[in-house]
Amino acid sequence: MGMIKGNAVIGQSGGPTAVINQSLVGVIETLKDCKSIPKILGAKHGVRGIIEEEFIDLKKVSQATLDRVAETPAAALGSSRDKPDEAYCEKIFRVFEKNNVRYFFYIGGNDSADAARIVNEMAAAADYELRVFHIPKTIDNDLRVTDHTPGYGSAGRFVASAFAGDDRDSASLPGIKINIVMGRHAGWLTAASVLGKIDETSGPHLVYVPEIPFNVNQFVEDVRETYAKLGRCQIAVSEGVGDETHTPIAVNLAERLGHRVERDSHGNPQLSGSGALGDFLSDFLKSGLKEKYKTLRVRADTFGYLQRSFAGYASAVDQAEARQCGRKAAELAMAGDADGSIVMIRDKGPRYKISYQRADLKQVARLTKDLPRNFINKAGNGVTQAYVKYATPLVGELPQLGKLF
Repeated sequence: MGMIKGNAVIGQSGGPTAVINQSLVGVIETLKDCKSIPKILGAKHGVRGIIEEEFIDLKKVSQATLDRVAETPAAALGSSRDKPDEAYCEKIFRVFEKNNVRYFFYIGGNDSADAARIVNEMAAAADYELRVFHIPKTIDNDLRVTDHTPGYGSAGRFVASAFAGDDRDSASLPGIKINIVMGRHAGWLTAASVLGKIDETSGPHLVYVPEIPFNVNQFVEDVRETYAKLGRCQIAVSEGVGDETHTPIAVNLAERLGHRVERDSHGNPQLSGSGALGDFLSDFLKSGLKEKYKTLRVRADTFGYLQRSFAGYASAVDQAEARQCGRKAAELAMAGDADGSIVMIRDKGPRYKISYQRADLKQVARLTKDLPRNFINKAGNGVTQAYVKYATPLVGELPQLGKLF
């Protein structure tokens, strides 16, 4: 089964990344000379743009513009937080029938893979030939099957460099510094904080991820011990750290300190976006350590959306891989594979090498991947060399910093 004649739709979904447009351009440049695909339609703001039929004709965009877009962070087509159910996907499918869409490429995370799966199953049930491909994207690096996801390497590079510079800043005026990193359920991005360490006395000295229950009293003891040893302490904390019941620590600390936690439209507590967690942890540390240290300097920063959108600092490896994921999806769709998700498989040899393969949509849809336990130290407050070995090729070369003492 080879090419079928019909139009293609491309959409972007979820939280953008620094390289999501590389994947977009990878699809476009692979399809644009194909005579069997008259139109390549870009859906404005993901699935919302599909059901509202708000499309851009991407075949008319020049290669020079595409190359600039590929280097630009955030979703060039606009993104969407909609999570389509079957009724929503039914509307998508009807628009595809109306516009003779035979190829659908959706760039996003596990929810996007699930939407692609539902649409694909509807097409099959209706005996409508539709080739559907999910192209992975997320700074959280929590998709199943694939070794890693496009977007993670660039966000990790930003986090590693930010921590390295912040470590030198906090060493200049010693105290305790807390940095909150994105990651509601998975600690992959927070773990990247260690990749720019100069030596063992450099920060981050403590790293806390959602995969390990966070005990606030043990946290105070960890900081007390580190501060006593080094005279300072830099700390990386995932925004989603929680207790044994998975209740976010931001909520627990708010209650203990008499603060109110803001919630979003879905009822989820606002974590990194509000800066609340950093403030709560700072206040709790000051309270827990005030008897021994009367004038303790404690500061906190929240690493917000800059982690995923910092221009001009994307990982070269991440850019190349994201582009290739888009190309591979387009190649497989034109070759006749009916549906799937693009996954990256790491070679087991001594040198870093990736191959691109197709996985079934159901293997990726809705499921998430935690930071493995062997990537976290036994104490649950740091990461191991196994993680460093895994992540170093993904972020690329980092600034080489120095110190005098």
